[in-house]
Amino acid sequence: MIPITVVEFGADTERLVLEVLRTGRIAQGPMVARFEAAFAELVGVKHAVAVNNGTTSLVAALQVLDLEPGSEVITSPFTFAATLNAILEAGAIARFADISAEDFNVDAASVRERVSARTRVLMPVHLYGQTADMDPLTEIASEHGLALIEDAAQAHGATYRGRGAGSFGIGSFSFYATKNITTGEGGVITTDDDALAEKLRILRNQGMRARYEYVMLGHNYRMTDLQAALALPQMQRYDEVVDARAANAASLSAGLRGVPGLVVPAQLPDRRHVWHQYTVRVTDDAQVSRDEFVARLNEAGVGAGVYYPRLVFDYDAYRTHPGVVIEDTPVAAAVAQQVVSLPVHPHLSSQDLETIVTAVHDILGAPDGGSR
Repeated sequence: MIPITVVEFGADTERLVLEVLRTGRIAQGPMVARFEAAFAELVGVKHAVAVNNGTTSLVAALQVLDLEPGSEVITSPFTFAATLNAILEAGAIARFADISAEDFNVDAASVRERVSARTRVLMPVHLYGQTADMDPLTEIASEHGLALIEDAAQAHGATYRGRGAGSFGIGSFSFYATKNITTGEGGVITTDDDALAEKLRILRNQGMRARYEYVMLGHNYRMTDLQAALALPQMQRYDEVVDARAANAASLSAGLRGVPGLVVPAQLPDRRHVWHQYTVRVTDDAQVSRDEFVARLNEAGVGAGVYYPRLVFDYDAYRTHPGVVIEDTPVAAAVAQQVVSLPVHPHLSSQDLETIVTAVHDILGAPDGGSR
């Protein structure tokens, strides 16, 4: 089976982890500070505040805004549950704008329709490794005096017109095991705002500015030095990783473009796609259903995943929740029935790529209606 993702650590990572262990300081310390500096440089911001996971990074980003009860956050319905869980944990109300089928991210025109007198935050999700269309979203936020929080959990190093994901407002990143950069569990909040960064550092450390100097209600959101040690070597070679993912994506698209009933993903102009996922759409005119397509790929030895099979609010836990406002998002609803992610990780061989392309052709048919 060609796995949809592979996690490997080299000797340089082992050495750094051992270095932490030998110091005896494994909680938040100098290794976390080194990681924060490196990640702030990648994003192009002044501050990166490391926390224990990606969901925490979203929760903390919302908490430091001191939102009043009833404040609304507009986000995407086509995302992982952490996006919605964080909004609800922060005591806000979630509303959903529709998405663009072109990049799977929130559509600015739909966002504009959903802004109300209670809206306080826009939270675009940079899905699969490509940013949302940030210029119109930034314009909407400015017009209405809204905070902008970027859920960039899948977009480490992605850019929009030369600016890094996570640099337009408050950035939120995840370093879960399958992300392009991983610490197993971990997160980072990015910002250019000095006061906000200081508030985040206090919040993550039980509300302490210094030891036993409590200045606000806080939490234990800290990252460990062991986690940071896993990430630092990955940061040093991250451009190579993204280049490999982009090359694999280009190879897949060259082999799959024109297959009946299949829409391949695209890197849109002025954006750097970091290809966290290579996500195709199996349309209604395909020879097989999306779910049958996935099953037959697996039978052919190709790992494939569906991210995400339902809209984020389309579960019993959320449908009747008072903090969830459900409105019609037809594009997102259609896309959720079509998406399939294929392997694109940097450990794929040329034979792996050929196997994936051949399997898709065998299932859906070649552009001339035959098999490959």
